[in-house]
Amino acid sequence: MATLARVENDLDRCLRAHRDAGTLALAMYLTAGYPDAASTVRWGPLLAESGAAIVELGVPFSDPLGDGPTIQRSSQRALAAGMTMRGSLEIATSIHAQTRAAIVIMSYCNPIMRMGLQTFAECAASAGVSGVIVPDLPVEEAGELRESLAENGVHLIYLLSPESTAARIESTTKVAGGFIYCMALTGVTGARTDLAAGLPEFLARVRALTTVPLVVGFGISRPEHLAQLRGAADGAVVASALVDLVDRTPENDRDAAIEAYVRELHASCSVS
Repeated sequence: MATLARVENDLDRCLRAHRDAGTLALAMYLTAGYPDAASTVRWGPLLAESGAAIVELGVPFSDPLGDGPTIQRSSQRALAAGMTMRGSLEIATSIHAQTRAAIVIMSYCNPIMRMGLQTFAECAASAGVSGVIVPDLPVEEAGELRESLAENGVHLIYLLSPESTAARIESTTKVAGGFIYCMALTGVTGARTDLAAGLPEFLARVRALTTVPLVVGFGISRPEHLAQLRGAADGAVVASALVDLVDRTPENDRDAAIEAYVRELHASCSVS
């Protein structure tokens, strides 16, 4: 088996800087093309300026099994407006050109397979993408994509859930790079009131087997969630809660609302 290329990119530097500083890296999610492409391009740098260390860009897909109703709705609207994988990568390129935040793409397998693994890997790297999350690609079947991405200096990001077996955690930690996406709960995405009681124990199980950064997602929506994760995780993803904010805010007020929300979240990522 060929030795996997070593990857060192913006994502590694970002997470290392936050770990050294003892702060939580805030990742904010945008659905590419929602509510329109121009807004996504504008909001990427706004998120970074307001405190996001990582911008996660979701590629719209017609059957997003891991996503709850909020992100499903945003994906359907983006697809209806014509958003594609190539369009999503064009948005990533625009955001990368305007900010120093690390860019991560989230996509299901189908759009990647349709483009072709090698073509996708090359295009992602050219767009300034540092990591790729593929929720429906199990670690056992990820070797070819992992190698294509690594050859182009991009991490493949794996997910683990609180229900992951010891064997699955071990097999994932052996090949993980960039960060491991630790689901705060089992199920689909969506803002929650409280974090799961067993989350600290789950994170400790993963941490015992790896030094790769752990980033928590699914249900993270409040400053107090981030405060609870300091010291237990290296970062946190806020996704559905941001899309919900866009949905309920009048169009002309959205930029200001997004900035205020991200600044509030960011303030909880470090000890005051």
